[in-house]
Amino acid sequence: MADVALTKGFTMTEGQHLAVEFAELAERLQGSDFELTLTEVLNAAMTAVNADMGGVMLVRKGKAESAAVSDDLVTRADELQYEAGDGPCLEAIDERDTFIIEDTLTETRWPHWCAAVAEIGIRSVLSIRLQSSSGALGALNLYATEPGRYSRDDAVVGTILATHASVALAADKERAELKRAIDGRHMIGMAQGILMERFKLDTDQAFAVLRRYSQDRNVKLRDVAMTLVDSRSLPN
Repeated sequence: MADVALTKGFTMTEGQHLAVEFAELAERLQGSDFELTLTEVLNAAMTAVNADMGGVMLVRKGKAESAAVSDDLVTRADELQYEAGDGPCLEAIDERDTFIIEDTLTETRWPHWCAAVAEIGIRSVLSIRLQSSSGALGALNLYATEPGRYSRDDAVVGTILATHASVALAADKERAELKRAIDGRHMIGMAQGILMERFKLDTDQAFAVLRRYSQDRNVKLRDVAMTLVDSRSLPN
């Protein structure tokens, strides 16, 4: 590979240069909010493999959703996979694999999806699974308008970047879940306080009232508490 010159007179191989870029990306991702992390990951991936457009699918409640896209064509490509229930991005998530499509016009896998995206101008595809120790997070999907854009080397680069991204996204997900849990407990505590003051209940009795309403109406306990705090009355 060609050498990449540095400003201080030192040279690195292209692989070393990429390693530095990935390390810098990992540093930028630390402490970023979730939306910023997605944007950083997508932009870095598109730059690394010279993609024309790209997107990130994330698995939420067992279902893949478009979490970040660079272009309306990516949104349409995602929709076509959701409608068909099949495609390289969804299969990358399910099969724990990376898929390269050299040309959607001649690709025999996922023929309906490939034919549809070829019509809207997508010819090359690189789909890489995002995963954490707890399972699939989603997929990083990169597209080009000309055939033959992506090689095995691009897949390796994309996989390294996806590994950095997965760590950052998993950490953000854990932080978000922890924040929701803390917020939920705080809301339940406020609702208990309202019930205790209004009906002269103790802590356990107030919690029992909230839990009963939650179970009887099949509503999450946090939502019952939120309704009580916001309206000062229990849901009907």
